[in-house]
Amino acid sequence: MCNDAETWLVNRFAEGIPPPFSFQYAGKSSKPLLKDWCFSHRTSRLDDARTERLFTYTDPESLLQVRCECVLFKGFSAAEWVLRLRNSAEADTKIIADIQSLDASFTRNLEGDFVLHRSLGSNARREDFAPIHDVVKPHFQVKLVPVGGRSSNTTALPFFNIEFPGEGCGLVVGIGWSGQWAASFARDEGSSIRVKIGLELTHLKLHPGEEIRTPRILLLFWRGDDYLVGQNLLRRFILVHHMPKRDGKPVTLPFACSASALYDEANKATEQNQVDFASRFQRYGVEYLWIDAGWFEGGWPNGVGNWFVRKDGFPRGLRAVSDALKKMGMGLIVWFEPERVHQGTWLDREHPEWVLRLPGNPNGLLNLGDEEVRRWLTQHIAGMINSEGVSVYRQDFNMDPLPYWRAVDDVERQGITEIRYVEGLYAFWDELLKRHPGLIIDNCASGGRRIDLETVTRSVALWRTDYQYFEPNGYQSHTYGISLWLPSTSTGSGYPEEYSFRSSINNGVALGWNPYQPDVSSLWSLPFPVEREKPFPVEQARHLAEEFKSIRHFFLGDFYPLTQYSVADDVWIAYQFHREDLKQGIVLAFRRHKSLIPTTCLKLKGLQPAVNYDVYFKDSDVRRVFTGKGLTKGLEVVIEGAPGSSLIIYRQVQ
Repeated sequence: MCNDAETWLVNRFAEGIPPPFSFQYAGKSSKPLLKDWCFSHRTSRLDDARTERLFTYTDPESLLQVRCECVLFKGFSAAEWVLRLRNSAEADTKIIADIQSLDASFTRNLEGDFVLHRSLGSNARREDFAPIHDVVKPHFQVKLVPVGGRSSNTTALPFFNIEFPGEGCGLVVGIGWSGQWAASFARDEGSSIRVKIGLELTHLKLHPGEEIRTPRILLLFWRGDDYLVGQNLLRRFILVHHMPKRDGKPVTLPFACSASALYDEANKATEQNQVDFASRFQRYGVEYLWIDAGWFEGGWPNGVGNWFVRKDGFPRGLRAVSDALKKMGMGLIVWFEPERVHQGTWLDREHPEWVLRLPGNPNGLLNLGDEEVRRWLTQHIAGMINSEGVSVYRQDFNMDPLPYWRAVDDVERQGITEIRYVEGLYAFWDELLKRHPGLIIDNCASGGRRIDLETVTRSVALWRTDYQYFEPNGYQSHTYGISLWLPSTSTGSGYPEEYSFRSSINNGVALGWNPYQPDVSSLWSLPFPVEREKPFPVEQARHLAEEFKSIRHFFLGDFYPLTQYSVADDVWIAYQFHREDLKQGIVLAFRRHKSLIPTTCLKLKGLQPAVNYDVYFKDSDVRRVFTGKGLTKGLEVVIEGAPGSSLIIYRQVQ
């Protein structure tokens, strides 16, 4: 199977050969039909790193056109494509159904099984993003769909790594569809695995001149003896070709502070208390103030649909806050939830025709598939970003859209509302980014429930799960699971205590610290006793902030789990982030509070065996030199107390 992407692509997109996608047309499979359709192709260079190959299939009878827009990437054995179906006739098409953006088989050269590496999605659990490794034996099948129309809700992150054990290679598959995708991985009785990915439901006709798109597909071929080669290749690929950029480099996630715990989200937030709160964090080098839900008329949770600043808290608007922050060297993060419309709000009253509804549900869905709706929303939100001085636009989405989409589809147009909605979401975000160069979009969706290849291209995940806020052991497990796929995510820290803080950090972190302690009691607790210093431990907080800023760049490197994944409280968990470009890296090790074992041996990865590394044990302030070979055989780490953590920083030396 060990192909390169271009060879694989050329062999499957050619006249008379069934392409690696499929659909039903008028009840017939596209596989034999497309052999008789008109076929054309052209190649064009998009930029120095990308080449587009456009393959077009046209039915000479009905004039239905299927266009496959494929991109190949220099430096990566990767191919991406999007299917677009267009009705070029003057009458409706026949029924198009079961559109599969990917429908292809991959065959082993040697006897043996496949291993499908994947992870759970987010559902506010300690197990969020938990890695799963399915051994795919003959006649074994894995079928996956997200819950409720958000692409990483509960079931799975839409990224998969198919390993071919014994052959030294594998294939990463990614899905770009922020709706209800469906995937199946089915082993035949022989040596092939068939992969099908598409929308869960399509059964529709296209009107004259109408065009739709389907999920984006990524195939990333890798070679190596360890499936982590594929995982890290995906991280590098996303960094280069998908993660939002600033000045040509992957965006650095915010180092932020948030007073949500002190002011009922932002329902009790005011200009004065927000500016005062932010001023308490200036000494730590915090870059943003995060104002969450509740700054708008009607407040959280039932004011969504009133996207106007509360005059009782912010008589001069949010601009007064952002101006004050600018003087402190900070930006402003502001929460929105534009897709949910609560009954009785401005949008519900003034534009009921814009809202999709379900009987008995007070929450409606703003129909982003309607161009008029999208134009208004774009103009309004873009205007607020300008007028209020918003640096990071935070978009939440606390409802399942799938029932709303399907409730309005006609029997001969099933799937069309979802398609138009998802297309509209992308158009909305793309226009915001066009109008506001440098804007960061935060994609929340109840904490990490809409993460896919398309959203990671336009946004970052600053709050990757709504799991019990600031609980450190769960956060360690989340970092372990999601870092197998994405090069950068973020979450929050509830108190400047070393173990919990290190459990929270990534390339960014949001501080939910209470700087007024003990004047206002802390609202957050840990699963084990911690002696909280009174007053607030300023120097400890400063130390942790400095530590974070000194290592945050390592989280963009290769990721290596150094222990088994676990959510148990009586284990160690450890992982490594390695920057080969810098010849440096870090190890974070955690002894959880019920662990009885003070010592473990960690086998580092990604190192050059014949060179020396200076290894700094930060907590004991000890330096030692090891060979790369020695570190890969095992590094002894001691944590005397439980819970406890260890930060180890290493660099290659001559």
